[in-house]
Amino acid sequence: MNKKTLRDVDLKGKRVVMRVDFNVPMDKGVVGDDTRVRASLPSIRFILDQGASVVLMSHLGRPKGKGYEADYSLKPVAEHLATLLGKPVEFAPDCLKAAAQARALRPGGVLLLENTRFYAEEEGKAKTDGLGEAEAAAKKKEMKEKQKVMAQTLAGYGDLFCNDAFGSAHRAHASTAVIAKFAAESVSGFLMEKEIEYLGRALNNPERPYVAILGGAKVSDKIKVINKLMKTADVILIGGAMAYAFLKAKGEPVGNSKLEKSDEVDPVAVAREVLAEAAKRNIALRLPQDHLVVQEFKADARTQVVATISDGWMGVDIGPATARAYTEEVRKAGMVVWNGPMGVFEMAPFAAGTRAVAQAMAESPGITIVGGGDTAAAVEEFGLAPKMKHVSTGGGASLEFLEGTDLPGIAALTDKPAGGCGCCCSRR
Repeated sequence: MNKKTLRDVDLKGKRVVMRVDFNVPMDKGVVGDDTRVRASLPSIRFILDQGASVVLMSHLGRPKGKGYEADYSLKPVAEHLATLLGKPVEFAPDCLKAAAQARALRPGGVLLLENTRFYAEEEGKAKTDGLGEAEAAAKKKEMKEKQKVMAQTLAGYGDLFCNDAFGSAHRAHASTAVIAKFAAESVSGFLMEKEIEYLGRALNNPERPYVAILGGAKVSDKIKVINKLMKTADVILIGGAMAYAFLKAKGEPVGNSKLEKSDEVDPVAVAREVLAEAAKRNIALRLPQDHLVVQEFKADARTQVVATISDGWMGVDIGPATARAYTEEVRKAGMVVWNGPMGVFEMAPFAAGTRAVAQAMAESPGITIVGGGDTAAAVEEFGLAPKMKHVSTGGGASLEFLEGTDLPGIAALTDKPAGGCGCCCSRR
């Protein structure tokens, strides 16, 4: 971690513009799972305790960048945050018209801006459908200039910028990366610091044996990280729907099991290449040896455990023998990184494999890291999240980090001085 953090700057009397990840599930205007909001609290409280104020910004969902949409408003999140903090949280109904509210903040004050993605400039993507090459290039250039203006406006709300939104760190958006060009200083929040610390260990200096567990539906989402893991991991365990592409690549029947559909990627061909590379490198890449299968995709369907999936049946979870084998690998591991459930854990009858892996990780004395998205939701649902060493708040971001990709939101932060401690040295 060679980036400055909130500990490395003098915050007293300052106003901090902080990017957080409040992209939380909403149910009729009420915050559902507030894990990401709670994950931001240590950084927010630290800023306030240092005698500073904070201007928070985030996106929520996927609005079309055409202005306000009630379903994607962050106002309910502001109200929820106020409850968690035990103090008022002001709300700015337009993220680019909040200068006066920001300036009026006093030490200890908190302001949350409305959804940054209500502006197309946040993502910086120009619509070029039907345009000629020259006209499309001009449109893209114009949008990039507008993105810079938005970033400069946001940076102007404070004295320095803090990024604590790891879940959006892989996006080169106005509020995540471009803003750093206009901030006097750009530092990491504590959540970002923790993500970099744990995922960085997995990427560069893992404890041995190093076990990687990959599940979920799409091989294409995991291909880059699989290729990276074949250079670092001791064992790779495959589960979830993506396992059926690997089994089919080996010539084994998969019945009606779900296979990824893509116009760009042939998942079976990709799996075949991965298997060949694993064999070439002598990597222990393990696939399910048995399966929980159903004929109808519904929670009360009749199930059976099989070693081979017949026509008319579909796999919905790894079988008990596979669960035992995988959990044994977890128990022996010095480090485990898990991204992707082993089956359709959202349906209780099909959750046993995912639960078994989660329980083994919870009991492991090694370093246990859970990737974001569905895997994080699973360990939360099982009540095992507190027993993991680290549960990442980033889905796509954690995968890209483990691939070895430079994330724009991290790269844009201010480096600690070479040879300095990053604390007193950074304030000279």
